[in-house]
Amino acid sequence: MIKYILVLLFSTSILHAQNNSERIVTDVEVGDVFEIGKPETNRYKHIDFPRANFIIKRGGIANYKHPEGKIVVVTAVKEKKDGSIHVKIKRKDSGRFFGSHTVVSADIKKAVAAGELQTR
Repeated sequence: MIKYILVLLFSTSILHAQNNSERIVTDVEVGDVFEIGKPETNRYKHIDFPRANFIIKRGGIANYKHPEGKIVVVTAVKEKKDGSIHVKIKRKDSGRFFGSHTVVSADIKKAVAAGELQTR
C-alpha cells in the first residue's frame, strides 16, 4: 500500500513540475521582445524563415547567419488545434529579414526550447 502512495505522490509531483514549465512559455503576448539565437544546425527548424529561392525572387540575400542576434517583437499570437503556439515576429528596428520579408512566423515553445529564440 505504501508503494502505491509513493508512486501516486511521485507522479503528481512530476505532472505539477511539467505544468509549471509550460506556463512560462505560454505567457507570450503581443509586444514581447526576443532575441534570435544560434540554431543547433545550419538551418532554423522552428522559426519559419522562407526558403532561399523565395528570398532571392524578392530581391534579398539568402544568408541564414545574418538574423543571428537580431532583436524581434511579437506581433501576433495564435494557438493551433494541436496545442502549439505560433507567433508572428518582426524586427524591432523595422528592418527586413534578408532584405525581403518583414514578418516571419515561429513555433514559440519549440523555438525557445531549442535556443533559436531567447527571452530578452
